[in-house]
Amino acid sequence: MKANSDKSRRRVSKRTGPGARTTKLSIPARLTIHATLRESSSLGDRVYQALKKDIITGVFQSGEPLSEKLLARRYRGSRTPVREAAVRLQAENLLRVVPNRGYFVKHITVNELIELYEYRAALEGACAELAAQKGADQTVLEELARVGEVHFQQDDRASYEAFIVADTAFHIGLAQLTRNQLLLQAVRDVRCQMERIMYAAMDLQYYGESPAHEHAGVLEAIRDRDPLRARQLIQEHIFISKDKVLQLASNSRVL
Repeated sequence: MKANSDKSRRRVSKRTGPGARTTKLSIPARLTIHATLRESSSLGDRVYQALKKDIITGVFQSGEPLSEKLLARRYRGSRTPVREAAVRLQAENLLRVVPNRGYFVKHITVNELIELYEYRAALEGACAELAAQKGADQTVLEELARVGEVHFQQDDRASYEAFIVADTAFHIGLAQLTRNQLLLQAVRDVRCQMERIMYAAMDLQYYGESPAHEHAGVLEAIRDRDPLRARQLIQEHIFISKDKVLQLASNSRVL
């Protein structure tokens, strides 16, 4: 993480239940809801990132048709950067490009959900194991612990959006502990799909339960330099999420 990024901090609320006092948690500014989106100065990249953000957050719904004209007007660009963005987003499994018909927001099938969670379990299991093998600075672990403890209020969209910020920060933070750029980039990429799923769940008024206890267990295993336990706990955490999402997806086409 770059030094100048470390100086900039985002504040999000942490709540532990009804009536609990609100405390503040600082999260590196680039670990926002759209942590996987990168800054860029080119028009093509700006259109790409804006469209990617709108797909992830549910501005454009699953299966929705999108025309070049509409997107060029929305993002104040020509059709060329829109086409370039569409090709990139199709490669990231967020958009379908259909010749002579236009673009469609990619629908996530149940089978694709299963594959996504299996991939996450293998990937993040390896990250947790390697992090425990290499060890981590206590200060970094304490910051991740604070991020991992962020709760949300049921039926409170704003607090759940803050939780998405923190959840992405936590999982990317774990990947950073590996000090392996390939693993880190893979986790950043998969968070796009996870954030999209979490936003879609909100549209169905589903909030689930806070994973703070599960996060704490993974960090404890890393702190104890126990690779096998770290892998097991992060995989259990991911598969708990998988079961809930699959149950939700079986009754909906929002994804």
